[in-house]
Amino acid sequence: MTTGVDGQVLAGRSRLVAYANFVKVAHTVFALPFAVVGIATAARWHPVGWRTAGLACVAFGAARFAGMGFNRIADRRFDALNRRTAGRELPAGRMSLVEAWALVVLSGAAFVGASALLNALCFALSPVALAWIVGYSFTKRFTALSHFWLGLGLAIAPVGGYLAVTGAWSTPWWSLLLVAAGVLAWVSGFDILYSLQDEDFDRAHGLRSMTVALGARGAIAVSRILHFVAVVALLLYGKSSELGWPYLAGVAVAAALLTWEHRLVKPGDYSRLDAAFFTMNGIISGVIMVGAILDVAR
Repeated sequence: MTTGVDGQVLAGRSRLVAYANFVKVAHTVFALPFAVVGIATAARWHPVGWRTAGLACVAFGAARFAGMGFNRIADRRFDALNRRTAGRELPAGRMSLVEAWALVVLSGAAFVGASALLNALCFALSPVALAWIVGYSFTKRFTALSHFWLGLGLAIAPVGGYLAVTGAWSTPWWSLLLVAAGVLAWVSGFDILYSLQDEDFDRAHGLRSMTVALGARGAIAVSRILHFVAVVALLLYGKSSELGWPYLAGVAVAAALLTWEHRLVKPGDYSRLDAAFFTMNGIISGVIMVGAILDVAR
């Protein structure tokens, strides 16, 4: 079996680079575009100023940094034992635990603060969202459904983007649930693929995942089903939100890319997993975001 990858890191040895890699800044390309989708959808009926858009992006980024940083702290013992992750900042000694906690606390405070500046509803929901995002770090200890916990954490992005603009739930009420379901299924599906490379390590250390529970072939099958569900949910979201052909075209391109992504990953051969995980999923969220923006702008 090929050795796993832990890519998407910035080159350099400065403190800033260490901090950026600690929270995996590069992974922001996965879900931030969906926050913009939520903002763009709300902009069809509500004016969006630069202040609101900026605060929404700050809130999303800060929440993601807090969640990722806490995950690195919680998993530092496992990361040190795993050949794929032993080079991360905490096990490699490039960051101290005090620095890590400081980044997490400051990011969490920035998220709550930005939410408070947006509106009362975002502020009220911010502790709940933060608790869910942070709680993901412990799920692999007790459930193979940890991928879905992560998926729901990132599904907050489009909902949060919409609420940042409107301060109220969508009409129809199920519209936001559709986009959340789409992001949940998409993220859960590619997180299952990413877990393939840690199957042996997770089994040996009592960690749970779909790959451990079902084996590589079963996990890949579940991922394919989830990505089909994601495409359907995102198409239905477009219909419920009265989004037109630019958005639908973006989802169609995303569906084609997901199909290609699954051709890159085969049981026992994960040499192209980094391309499937990072490049394709970054493009997928990006094309859907561009479609939503073009739809609102036309």
